[in-house]
Amino acid sequence: MGCVGSSEAKTPTAKGMMRKPRPWSYPQPMARTHLIQLRDEFWDSAPRCGGRQEIWDALRAAAEGDPTQAHTVLDSAGITVHRADLSVCYDRAGVRYELPNYVLSDPTNL
Repeated sequence: MGCVGSSEAKTPTAKGMMRKPRPWSYPQPMARTHLIQLRDEFWDSAPRCGGRQEIWDALRAAAEGDPTQAHTVLDSAGITVHRADLSVCYDRAGVRYELPNYVLSDPTNL
C-alpha cells in the first residue's frame, strides 16, 4: 500500500488530465465484497502512514466520486496530481500520497 514520502510535485493538475488506471487483475478472481473490504481497509489505515487526514478524505472523495468533479475536489484541497491516473499526488507541503489500483478501479477478474 502506498504510504507517504516527501518530495516536490513535478506535474501540475490540469483539466482533463485524469484517466482511469491501466487494466489490472488480482492474482485470483475477486468478489465485489472482497474488493470493498480491501478499499475500506486502505482508507482506514492510510492516514496512519502519514499525511493529513483532510487530504486523505479529499483523495477518497475524488477516487470514489464523480470523475467530472474530481478536479474540483482536488483543487480545493490543494492537491497536485503527479500521475494522470491519480495514483500519485502531492499536497501543498510536498507530501506524497500514493493510491493503489484497487481503490481507483475494479480489476478485470472481478
